[in-house]
Amino acid sequence: MAQGSRYFRNNCAIFRRRSHCVSVLFRFAIIAVLISSGILPAAARKKHRELTSNKANIEAATRLQIFLDRANFSPGKLDGTYNELTWKALALYRQSRGEQPQPPPVQGKIKSNVAPNITGLDLDSMGPVFVPYTVTDADLVSVGPLPSSVPAQAKLKFLPYRDAADTIAEKFHSDVHLLEKLNPGKMKTIKAGDQLMVPNVEPFELGAVKEIKPGSEINAQPANEVEYQPESQSEKADKNNQPKKDEAPSALIVIKIDTKINMLGVLQGEKLIAAYPVTIGSAHTASPIGEWKVRGIAKMPIFRYDKEMLQHGRRSGNFHLLPPGPRNPVGVMWIALNKKGIGIHGTNDPGSIGRAASHGCIRLANWDIVRLATRIKPGDNVSIH
Repeated sequence: MAQGSRYFRNNCAIFRRRSHCVSVLFRFAIIAVLISSGILPAAARKKHRELTSNKANIEAATRLQIFLDRANFSPGKLDGTYNELTWKALALYRQSRGEQPQPPPVQGKIKSNVAPNITGLDLDSMGPVFVPYTVTDADLVSVGPLPSSVPAQAKLKFLPYRDAADTIAEKFHSDVHLLEKLNPGKMKTIKAGDQLMVPNVEPFELGAVKEIKPGSEINAQPANEVEYQPESQSEKADKNNQPKKDEAPSALIVIKIDTKINMLGVLQGEKLIAAYPVTIGSAHTASPIGEWKVRGIAKMPIFRYDKEMLQHGRRSGNFHLLPPGPRNPVGVMWIALNKKGIGIHGTNDPGSIGRAASHGCIRLANWDIVRLATRIKPGDNVSIH
């Protein structure tokens, strides 16, 4: 019995120790659960606040970009950030109103998405920033296979958009990445009937380009092959621009291209009425500094692609004629100047505007070159400085 009593006491002690360990572990488990239950909602709340804040920032920046775009002071493609082109467009917009432009952030800080001063801008008057849009069959007509090589492109009859996202992005002046944020999971499988959220801008209609006035007399040949305009023809164009008898004279339109800030301004008399970001020539093939005149306008142009000419300014016999289309290297429109081979034109890559270098010409986004073309006519002055 003594041995049994000792055995029982030992077992009870072991049981108590084990029970105590289990109790401690259980209490730790409860505490861990309580801690976790306190932390996880906080992390979720923090993530939600960050997402909400990011969405609000994108909407605020896009609202300003749309405001400038509608006022014809284009910030280039809309991307929902306060980028360098947005700052430039806002400065020129304020300048056009006789206001003092705000100095831009220190070089390199624009990438940190610094918001400019928007005091005095009636941004609320433009309605919703993003609106629903239903994709149509007409949107997808100009989408098709687009080979990367120039010789293969030259065999086509039309240079189309690469995919449906490409055409929708250009239609609404947008960066594809912005549309992906607005329409998660939808941009890679777009089809007619799909509803997307898009920036509230005036859509760029590819099908309407051919209807734009003034008409084009240089479509029959590659746009960059238009001969240098003799002085006598320039004088004739000037005479045609003079007001008729009993007609009130209108202020002359002048295009001024600033190669330092990569912006094109449209002036009516002394007043700046529009501005668009541009890509200018490189140091290798610089844009021609000087005073020029608009020679003519080609809609949906054919382009003579001569690598030797583009890279070194020397014409060669090894060239390709690229057909018209939104992904033609010169886009949907060519405004010829009275200097052979030099023009103001569209692009096949809206993201390059204001950043990359051209081969001597002045390049704009397709939606901007079309708006510019509606404001000018042959004989108007172009200053590249």
